[in-house]
Amino acid sequence: MTDSLLSSLAHTQITFIGGGNMGRALIGGLLASGLQTKQITVVEPFTATAEKLKADFSVAIVNSIDGLQIDSKLEHLVVMAVKPQDFKQVAVSLAPHLKAIDAQRLLIISIAAGIRLSSMANWLSHSRCIRAMPNTPALIGMGMTGLCAGSSVDAQACSQAAALCNAVGQSVWVKDENLIDAVTALSGSGPAYVFAFLEALQRGGEKLGLDPVASRALAYATLQGAAQLAINSDESAGSLREKVTSKGGTTAAALAVLQESNWQGILEAALAAAAKRGQAMGDELAQ
Repeated sequence: MTDSLLSSLAHTQITFIGGGNMGRALIGGLLASGLQTKQITVVEPFTATAEKLKADFSVAIVNSIDGLQIDSKLEHLVVMAVKPQDFKQVAVSLAPHLKAIDAQRLLIISIAAGIRLSSMANWLSHSRCIRAMPNTPALIGMGMTGLCAGSSVDAQACSQAAALCNAVGQSVWVKDENLIDAVTALSGSGPAYVFAFLEALQRGGEKLGLDPVASRALAYATLQGAAQLAINSDESAGSLREKVTSKGGTTAAALAVLQESNWQGILEAALAAAAKRGQAMGDELAQ
């Protein structure tokens, strides 16, 4: 996180509603970036999770929303890090506790998949809301988050949201909330596609006679190296692919099989299915 981003949160109290894996990743990233432990409070009802958070980060823990002590004179950022199916119940319970805070001093960010801005604003009785769609590489500080802000959110609040998410990686903004479903399909669910590819790559090596340890090492290092090469290159992925593909060679033979199977079309259909499901979840959870 840059100093400018960190400064946007320097005088903000951050309350996490939920301290599961993603909440934990964000807390760790913020503290590593220089935020003070006294700025963070976590509402976590599960004793084991709460005790581990307290032991690892020394942040304030309360076991229920009713235990929150909110100083209305301070700026507040509330991170809704609860399961989508629990969001409405938790939000409705939280709303009365937020009323004492001046609306311009309160920003709410949801990292729950499928919860729309309109639903957040309705259940929380507050319009300064942002949707964030992080992914699991945030657990190692290499996450990618898609962000979308409500119409009542100003530039300063957007900077705060970016600072929060960039503590565990990178972020991009989309203006149209409907595009959050595309973000979910591409980067939110994307790690699972990569893991599935790794599984297939390793299994393919084993079928060719490699032992599991060697095949895993070759597959994982190849993916890591290729991704890093692409990130560090000014060339497109297509151009890099062409450079590896000699006419009539082994790579060309492999890619021909993938093309015959319409692998790109299959992947595009997979993303479309994920985006469609995200839209349906939004409809279902808004009830």
